[in-house]
Amino acid sequence: MGDEAKIFTLSEVSEHNQAHDCWIVINGKVYNVTKFLEDHPGGDDVLLSSTGKDATDDFEDVGHSESAREMMEQYYVGEIDPTTIPKKVKYTPPKQPHYNQDKTSEFIIKILQFLVPLAILGLAVGIRIYTKSG
Repeated sequence: MGDEAKIFTLSEVSEHNQAHDCWIVINGKVYNVTKFLEDHPGGDDVLLSSTGKDATDDFEDVGHSESAREMMEQYYVGEIDPTTIPKKVKYTPPKQPHYNQDKTSEFIIKILQFLVPLAILGLAVGIRIYTKSG
């Protein structure tokens, strides 16, 4: 690796988002993980869903082993141009494992609380109209 590392923009890396051509960005480095997809212990869909963005957080959240990190070196293709990665506001929420899922289910419950009575009302009105016209 005597020559300078190749620099990629995020949009260049984003084009490699298929099972037969899959690149991801971790810690500022670009990896071509196409050959690794079927061997990835976490499944290939995890890797495919990490394409086209900075996957560092996803990678770190899972807590990969030292050997996993060493293994990555063979898939290294270059560096990412940091100016092409959308700046994330560094806000780290308190460690709550399923933070977003709670929010989603609360939201769904609110919607259901609103929709279910409406549906029952609609049904009652519908039945009344239907039986009247009978």
